[in-house]
Amino acid sequence: MKKIIFLLNVILLSGCSAYQLINSEVYNNADLSAYKTFRIVTPDEGKLPPLMTMVDYYNIANAIRTQMVERGFQESSTSNLLINIGLTVQTKIDTEPALPPGYYPYNGFYPYFIYPRSLYWQSYYANAKLITDIYKEGVLTMDMINMKEKQFLYSSSVSTILDSGQGALRNVSEIDQAVQILFSKFPVKPLVAYSKK
Repeated sequence: MKKIIFLLNVILLSGCSAYQLINSEVYNNADLSAYKTFRIVTPDEGKLPPLMTMVDYYNIANAIRTQMVERGFQESSTSNLLINIGLTVQTKIDTEPALPPGYYPYNGFYPYFIYPRSLYWQSYYANAKLITDIYKEGVLTMDMINMKEKQFLYSSSVSTILDSGQGALRNVSEIDQAVQILFSKFPVKPLVAYSKK
């Protein structure tokens, strides 16, 4: 009975996640289980994406490192398997019509007037919108590359990594949750010792 309740809680909580897996794909028929080591890209090898601070980088890298170790991989600075981290930031603007429904055609319920409304109705009202919210949306992407052969092996992306109220990356525990979602369809599953946690 305890197992059933636990499973129901897991299903319920996973359905309420603030994060959404956008993609998780293996490329070039890669067998990721054949790799035993990995390394995570460092800021020295490029530059940090916009809005990502060094603290954010370390938090994301640590969450990825934890997931890889749970799957039996070991971190090595000489590994051919490079994990690259990307962040896409997009400004979103929510709007709604300035005039409520009924002032112009909505779902086919349009009043027909004897005297044409278009002769006195100002056209600039038709497309007027009110801004209801401006926020930034972020997508965290993880790519895995065989650096020796320069071959793209795997990519996974998770959305809403930014805190919508602040426009900054989320805190450590939320980043951990997002990275867990990022690895949810990873072809190499966690080892038994870690899956019982």
